[in-house]
Amino acid sequence: MTLALASVSPIHAQTTSPATPNASSNDTPTTTLAPVIVTGNPLGSTELASPVTALGGTELLLRRGTTLGETLNGLPGVSSTYFGPNANRPVIRGLDGDRIRILNNGGASIDASSLSFDHAVPIDPLVVERVEVLRGPGALLYGGNAIGGVVNAIDNRIPKYSLTGPSGSAEVRLGGADRERGGGAAVETGNGTFALHADAFKRETSDLRVPRYTPIDAEGDALDPTRHVRNSASRASGGAVGASYTYGSGYLGISGDTYDNRYGIVAEEDVIIRMKRDRVALAGEARDLNGPLRSISFHFSDTRYRHDEVEGSGEIGTTFKTSGSELRVQAQHAQIGPLRGVIGAQIEDFDFSALGEEAFVPSTKTRRRALFVLEELASPVGTLSVGFRVERASVSSKGDADMDEVRFGEATQRRFTLHSASIGDVVKLGGDWTLTGSLSSTARAPTSFELFANGVHAATGTYERGDPSLKVERGNNLDVAAQWKSGANRFRVGAYVARFSRFISLQPSGRTISQEGEDGPEDFPEYVFRPVRAKLAGIELEGSHRLLERLWTLDISGKLDYTRATQAGGEPLPRIAPLRAALALDAGTGPWRLRFEMESAARQRRVPDYDTSTAGYTLFNASVSHRFSIGGFEGNAFLKAINLGDKLAYSASTIETIRGLVPLPGRAVKAGLQVMF
Repeated sequence: MTLALASVSPIHAQTTSPATPNASSNDTPTTTLAPVIVTGNPLGSTELASPVTALGGTELLLRRGTTLGETLNGLPGVSSTYFGPNANRPVIRGLDGDRIRILNNGGASIDASSLSFDHAVPIDPLVVERVEVLRGPGALLYGGNAIGGVVNAIDNRIPKYSLTGPSGSAEVRLGGADRERGGGAAVETGNGTFALHADAFKRETSDLRVPRYTPIDAEGDALDPTRHVRNSASRASGGAVGASYTYGSGYLGISGDTYDNRYGIVAEEDVIIRMKRDRVALAGEARDLNGPLRSISFHFSDTRYRHDEVEGSGEIGTTFKTSGSELRVQAQHAQIGPLRGVIGAQIEDFDFSALGEEAFVPSTKTRRRALFVLEELASPVGTLSVGFRVERASVSSKGDADMDEVRFGEATQRRFTLHSASIGDVVKLGGDWTLTGSLSSTARAPTSFELFANGVHAATGTYERGDPSLKVERGNNLDVAAQWKSGANRFRVGAYVARFSRFISLQPSGRTISQEGEDGPEDFPEYVFRPVRAKLAGIELEGSHRLLERLWTLDISGKLDYTRATQAGGEPLPRIAPLRAALALDAGTGPWRLRFEMESAARQRRVPDYDTSTAGYTLFNASVSHRFSIGGFEGNAFLKAINLGDKLAYSASTIETIRGLVPLPGRAVKAGLQVMF
């Protein structure tokens, strides 16, 4: 058994306000301040027109999974691609892949996760102390790759505020359906001017335990009944060091981190992915300036990513490499009457290559340059925000230059000019009600694989073909919501609709492509990237009500979401989560917290002709946690049980060719202990 530690800084675990400095080792935080939303909020507004969900503290501790997708799955409007327990990318309101931007401290996570469902996001939840999810377009601030939403994983690897004295935390986690053994540790110290951070983590899991089932492989063949998902074990480790120079109105810092992950591919019985990412980041901010600019901040990162797909014989079948950098600069200008705003620029360069027998995309270079502005105006009818972004993107292919065969053709380049705009309003109504609304027009450039793919995609069991003539994907989005808050009680209801004039979709062509395999010719259905008209619309409800407040507090909470996604002709889009609902009871007294919840998903019948419907399910979960203090240490111990009824269930957002191999986790218990000083 391997034990390690988790990276949650003690003060940041208790408060989410960045204005709170770190305490000395003898100080104990006693209050939790209201969270300050960072993602999509460069002006630091307390109310946002776009919906953002934040996870931190005890809530994140209990929800933390082995992947970001697992951690966030079940939040309003959020599901997961669920290619087994190791490769889970978040899905927001039915959109996934390159339409969801994954950020690390507001900077791009450069990897290959949007290329294929079996590629994991190289961010481990163990080193994340806060996650923010922007539901709906974030293209204005983060580019066309955020046309569907943003997930921002936040840590303190570059300290932004002064630290005085040492502090730290440690966490161990054991059990669960994947028999997790792992955790991590973080230490921070400073003298009020210089701040240092270091963290490390390690995690091992076994093959996922599920209710007894009969696996169905990509060819539709039934395998032997089992209680485990084949080839789903994993081993991950990593760490970081960071340092900052801090002063009263700003900071300048640098960090370096490494991430290593080895995990099995459930689509293939004996293939593992060996992943490595190294990243250097620099960030700084100057606040309270005089003159036309009141603050200016920047974030720069340089990333080297590689993963090898290793066959059972030990030979490397395919190698994927991505290297690149991103620079983001934004400044808040001096207030002009009631008008305040930010201007910014973003530069991204990254190179991609896939070499080996399963490479279905040529080596490519992607370059993006963008300028954006966001202005906010306080008016009698609310807080009005207006923004605009112009972006220039180029995607070039090296063609067959790195190939031993003719497949991708000659080297070529495509250039795109993108325009995105948004307008939003936040209106305070009487009786603790707030009304929000936003309207946006967004644009996304086709990716390298949508343009140039031409080969067998082993993870999906299909032959994928790009279209070099694809044009910009455009969409118009409307989001409205009403929210009520009163003490411990809250309620929010929202609705949204997104219309795409050119939605780039992977569609079956009806043809079969024959390719030579180890045992002779193999036939694969051909799928082609095509632009279609599409509409996604849905509703989200969430709320909580305090039932009792005496020796014990008792709260009831619930949520419901539904997305209806249709393309031209009335055919549904694939991999859309069905109507989902959850109900929970939370009880607390002193340091004790108990929770019992029910999660339900309806049957998903609205699927395209080449997909199959997914049965509905209801799962029951429970947890208990206990906060404690011993000397100068604070701690939180928890015990969590999932799927108490050991219900066999499948995710509708899993790709159809792999769904029969990967049921959701079976009944399991996980325990954890977090200690902070």
